[in-house]
This record gives sequence, structure tokens and C-alpha cells, in this order.
Amino acid sequence: MADASAPIHPDAAREAAVEKALAALGLDDKTRLLAGQDMWSLPALPAVGLRSLVMSDGPIGVRGVAWSADDPSVALPSPTALAATWDPDLARRAGRLLAQEAHRKGVHVLLAPTVNLHRSPLGGRHFEAYSEDPYLTGETGTGYVRGVQDGGVGTTVKHFVANDAETDRFTVDNVVSPRALREIYLAPFERIVKNAHPWGIMSAYNQVNGSTMTEHRYLQNAVLRGEWGFDGYIVSDWLAARSTVAAVRGGLDVAMPGPKTVYGKALADAVRAGEVEESVVDGAVRNVLRLAARVGVLDGAPPAVGPDDRPEPVDGDALAREIARRSFVLVRNEPVASTGRAALPLDPAAVRKVALSGALARDARVLGGGSAQVFPHHVVPPLDGLAAALPEGVLDYRVGADPNDELVPAEKGFELRAVCYDASGTVLAAAPLHDGTVQWIGDDLPRGVTRETLHSVEITGTFVPRDSGEHVFGTRGTGAFRLTVAGETLYDEVHQVTGSADPGEAFFGNPLERGRTVLTAGEPVEISLRQVPDTLGDDAAIPGVSFSFCHLGPRREPAELIAEAVEAARTADAAVVVVGTTERVESEGFDRTSLKLPGHQDDLVRAVAAVNPHTVVIVNSGSPVELPWRDEVAAVLLGWFPGQEAGHALADVLLGAEEPGGRLPTTWPVELADVPVSNTTPTDGELHYDEGVFVGYRAWDRAGTAPAYPFGHGLGYTTWEYEGLTAAPERVTVRLRNTGTRPGAETVQVYVAPHRRTADRPARRLAGFARAEAAPGESVEVVIPVDRRAYEIWDEEAYDWHFVPGRYEVRAAHSLDDVRLTAAVDIDA
Repeated sequence: MADASAPIHPDAAREAAVEKALAALGLDDKTRLLAGQDMWSLPALPAVGLRSLVMSDGPIGVRGVAWSADDPSVALPSPTALAATWDPDLARRAGRLLAQEAHRKGVHVLLAPTVNLHRSPLGGRHFEAYSEDPYLTGETGTGYVRGVQDGGVGTTVKHFVANDAETDRFTVDNVVSPRALREIYLAPFERIVKNAHPWGIMSAYNQVNGSTMTEHRYLQNAVLRGEWGFDGYIVSDWLAARSTVAAVRGGLDVAMPGPKTVYGKALADAVRAGEVEESVVDGAVRNVLRLAARVGVLDGAPPAVGPDDRPEPVDGDALAREIARRSFVLVRNEPVASTGRAALPLDPAAVRKVALSGALARDARVLGGGSAQVFPHHVVPPLDGLAAALPEGVLDYRVGADPNDELVPAEKGFELRAVCYDASGTVLAAAPLHDGTVQWIGDDLPRGVTRETLHSVEITGTFVPRDSGEHVFGTRGTGAFRLTVAGETLYDEVHQVTGSADPGEAFFGNPLERGRTVLTAGEPVEISLRQVPDTLGDDAAIPGVSFSFCHLGPRREPAELIAEAVEAARTADAAVVVVGTTERVESEGFDRTSLKLPGHQDDLVRAVAAVNPHTVVIVNSGSPVELPWRDEVAAVLLGWFPGQEAGHALADVLLGAEEPGGRLPTTWPVELADVPVSNTTPTDGELHYDEGVFVGYRAWDRAGTAPAYPFGHGLGYTTWEYEGLTAAPERVTVRLRNTGTRPGAETVQVYVAPHRRTADRPARRLAGFARAEAAPGESVEVVIPVDRRAYEIWDEEAYDWHFVPGRYEVRAAHSLDDVRLTAAVDIDA
């Protein structure tokens, strides 16, 4: 007989509260809950004790419900940087910090992580995903999800599935073989679902094999919920849901953003018309209520993590700095004749002059564009970080080359505010602006302003130029604009965008030039951009206000800028050049067409290297770029988009206080023409993944082409000897010794390769990895588990996993192409 006094398990208590609430809801409330109430939240239903549930974009921070700098966020390094640490425990710590940030901002669910794959380096959101390898992606994502949910905040793993490019992302049909789908694209989602138990999944815009993902009954119902046992909620990407009946039958629980979606009243009407059974709606509502119970917004349900059970508070600045320096990948570090030592680290006590160049050294790009954007409280660029770490007078900065040759939202030198007017011209409200962008989504408007009363918005203020010459001004967004600078009207017309099916076009579209005027450095001028928006009505895809006042300063002759940097570098003990990409190169909403660095940055590197053999290049990009001068410089350090503590972390590594800890999560090519899988452009609406399972290093192996830097590559400031390897099918033990002169860390990578090669099977695959730390002369041992999946392939005839027995070579490696020890294992069926 059960003990009536025994405590009820929290899971059972939550399920009981869910069922109680569900039983008390009528059809209209159920369907309203599934539609969302605005851009970022689900409605409260007080009758059943349900409070509003709030979602927010990630993945490097928690922006909250407002797209503005008024409520700053910690900005961690990009997902490519996090994956480059090869450390799921560090990813878990990052997740815990983000949970802390979510609680501070009143957010219950983080719309992250992105675990799509680096199928092509041209993918526009490459920086927002982790790796080309499904195992590394899955392990990193598992750590991240565990960390966020350790803090009692839900995650939404996205974008399910095969959402690996931006071109025609809203309509493209990605045609993927069942085997490639299972072994490559579904694999990271499966690993995360089974090992981290996320509370949410986001369904992608694209189609897969003829069915749009929000309606994909097989992948969402049969695979995700059925085979993998997923018990969380499935939410659409914003505006991805297009069919009421097909979506709810296909497993989609929530259609966002609300309230105008294919659910709500349309779903209730479909039930009453007999097109959808109410039990199907009940299943979706149950999933949402379970999420609400877990995050603590459903009365009577104990939250999965109570306030007293949350992890200890995390110092956001310190963690951002640690992740950045441990993500930096040193891909080249050659000896310099003048010192006889490797180019890095620099000796701060010995250098008398360091020549720093590159516009991105002064105005660092620390995060990618699009929905991943957050607004950090501060940003430390390389110039500031190095200036603080070096003795006064040692650092000599020159611009050298500026890749920012396109209009961007006004920021440097501008003091701006947004003024709201009604139709009579009466001021309704005014709000300060961080930069030249107004982005008020839905009803998130300044106090005292409603969509019904708002007629126009004016960005106004002063601009103090830092350079004399011709300044270019422009706009981004749609509607009627009047642009005035220094009393001169440069533009007064209506701009509209037609023909795009992508709802992100209005938010991430290109800035357009509207006029030019000559200004004098230091002399302030008045500026104004007034807009009558065309996106306030309920018929807008995303109602609200979104536009930008854009600016581009005077362009000096590239040769002149480079000459200045060369003269500074000529007499320096070391030259540091920062190069990278811009927001118009890497961002959500479009794919890249080239891997070349924009502007004259390649020319700058070559010119500086020609006069200073101790030239170090820092690459500030979230994704691979071509480095045609890589063999002409002493050192190359890949810095990704390094987050708000970029400059401090860079100084730590360049000056040797810390070593670069990163290893490549993705192969870096010599040039785009060498990349075995690059196409992101559909033909007749379809993008065929004809490469099958040969993605990333698997494809490079098959092509037989040498990349610039292979998967897993990365150098440290010490050396390692691999002393012993013991291999069994399920476990590999590696003993290694630090043979250098300073403490360090090594990422031990384990690859398995079948002895019996077949044309349809990759030559090798990553099966595990571990981080080892040791003092000089010290030995350390790491034990690396190997999953059964490392020896399986997906059998398309049996439609199941097939275990492949036989002999395998187990390789303990520093990188894919730097194998230190091998052993053979025999795998029985």
C-alpha cells in the first residue's frame, strides 16, 4: 500500500498541475495560448494560474523583449568561438551565465542554441552555429543547454532541421538523403535531446524533402517525439507557420509571433469544423503547459529549478574574457630571426614599440548581425586592450585599411534621440538612442505611445565629425522618409520593398545612400531623419517601427592609409594587423558570395609584412576567410567574433599571460574554389545536398585537396608528447606529457577509421575528445568515452542504424592531420 504521506516527485507534481490546468481550459483559450500574444510572449491565463511566458533571442546573450541598448546584455563570443574551445563544460558555464541574464531580464525561454552545421562556409549564419562536425556540435550544444536549464530557464534548440544557409530560406526545399539526414543533420539534435533534455525545439523556415518543417509530421512527430522521446514544446521560427491544419497535425505547438498567426481563432474554427481533433490541440497545449511548469509560471507546479537551487552567480565580464582567450586559434607561429623565438607570445618587457593597424583594431566587430544581436554595456576593442596592457608609449596605432566601406547605422560622434508624433504633429514621447536605429516591435513602444496614435518618428540630434571631408548619409527600412543634415534636405521620398518572401528583409535589409555633404572635423551639425512607417497596422508581417539613420565617413585613399601603417611598422619591434569582416559580409538574411576579406586588408597585411618580419595578424571574423598572405607573416591568430572583452582577451594571449586555447571547429580553405561543398543557391526552389554524408573534413578527405588549416588544428605556447594509447571499442585512454617550459592545455582528439574502406563511407570521423592540463614536465592521462554510434551507419533499406563490425584504427591526435598515436580495435557485432 502506498504511503500517503510520502512526498510527490516534482515531475509528477508538475504533470498533475499541467493536467489540472488543461482540463479547465476551453477551446478558445487553448488555441489562443498556442498563438502567442505578441512578438516575444505567450498569453497569461489567470483562470488556471498561468502567467505570461517570455522568450528572447540568444545565443551569445539575452537581449530581452526590447531591441535596444536601454537594457544592456552581456555579449559572449560567437558560437564558432565557443565551439573552438572544444570544452562542453565551458559551454555549460556560458549557459549558466545566460540563465542568470534571463532571470535579470524577466525571460523564461532562450531561443538558442543554433546547432545547424557548417555545410558551406558561405552560409550567412555560419558564425551562429558551432561546427562542421555533428559530434562536436552535439557535445557543445549539450553543455550549453544543460547550463541554461541548470538555471531554470528553458532552451529552444534550433533550427530543426537542415537550415544551413540563408538564400531563399523561407521557401527553399532542401533535398537530403535519409542517411545524410540521420548521420549529419539530425545527429546534433539527437545528441542534445537524449543527453541534455531541452525544454524546446524551434522548427525551421525551410522545407525538407517536400514538406515545410513546421508541418513535417515524420521529423517532428515520428522522429523527434517518437524515437527520441522529446517531451518539450516545438515553436515555429518567427512567421514560419503557414497552415493551420497541417502545422498542428505536423507537431507544431506554438506559432510565433502573436497574436496574428495560423493558430488562435483559426485553429479553434478548424476544430469546430471537424478539420482537427481537439485531442491534437490538447497535446500541443500540454507541451506548452509543461514548459510553463518547468520555468515556474504555472501555479501548483514546482519549477524544475527553484531560486535556491540555481548555480552561484557568474561574473559576466570574466567569463566573456575567458571564453574569448580560450577560443582564439593560433594557426601559425613561426620563429623570428631578431629574437630566435616564436613570434608569439610577445615579451611586454622587451618590446619598445608595437605597431598596431587595421580599422577593426579600433572599432572591433564583436558579434554577428541579425537576430543574434545584443547590446553590451561596453566593448573593449583590441586598441584599448593592448594600450592598457602595454607600457605607455609602446603602442603606435594607424588605421591602415578600413573594410567598412558601406553605410552603417550612425554611432560614432552622434548623439541621437527618437521623437514620436501623432498625425497632428504633436509630440507623444521621446527616447534616447544608442545608435541610429529605431526598432520597436509590436507594441513595444515608448511610454505614452500606441500603434493607433503613432504617425511618424524622427531620429534627431547632433553629429560631431571626427574627420573632415565628404560624408555619406542614408536610410534602412521602408516608408516615407525625409532626411536632413546641417539644414539641407538630402532625401524626401517613399521607399518600399516588394517581392521578398523573407520576413527578415525589413530588419536586415541593405542601407541605401540618400545624399552626401562636406563636413568639418569637430564642428557639430544638426541631423534629422523623419519616417512615416508603413508597418504599424495589423496587416504588417511584423507590426511596429524599424528603420535606421545610416552614415559613412570620408574615405581616404587606401594607398595613403597603408603607407602610414607601413612607416609605423618599419621601425617597430612587432607589427600587429587586425583584419576581418563587416556586417554586410556576415549576417542573418543572406549568404556570402566570396571568402575574400573586404576592402584593401590583404594589401595592408602584405605591405606591413614586407617591412617587418615580426608581423602578427589577428583575424576578426566569425567564419572562414581566405588568407592569401598566411605564409608571408610570422603568426596568424583567429579571433572569431570575440564578444565584449575582445581587447582584454587579446592582450592576455598576445602578451603571454594566457595561451590561445582554441582548435578549429571547421576546416579553413586556401580559397573558395577548393571547398568541396559550397553551394547555397537553390535551383527551381530546391537545394540538393548531393554530397550526402561527405560534409566538412569528410568531404575534404574524399576530394584529396589540402586546406589551409585542417579541422582540429591549433597551436599553443608549449609542446606535448603523446606517450601512450590504450584503446577499447567503448573507451580510449591517452597519456601525454607537457614537454615545454610553461603550463598549458592540450585538446586530445580521437578519430576512428574503418580498415575496410568503402566509397560511400567517410575515411574517418571524430569519436571523442578531452582537454588535458599539465605543468612543464608533468604527465597527465585522459579517458575518452567512445559511443556505439561511432561504428554505425544509417541503413536506408532497413531504415534503422546498422552496426558495422570489423577492425578500426583508433587515432589519438592533436588535429585531424596531426596524428600522434594509433591502435587497432576489433569491433564485434
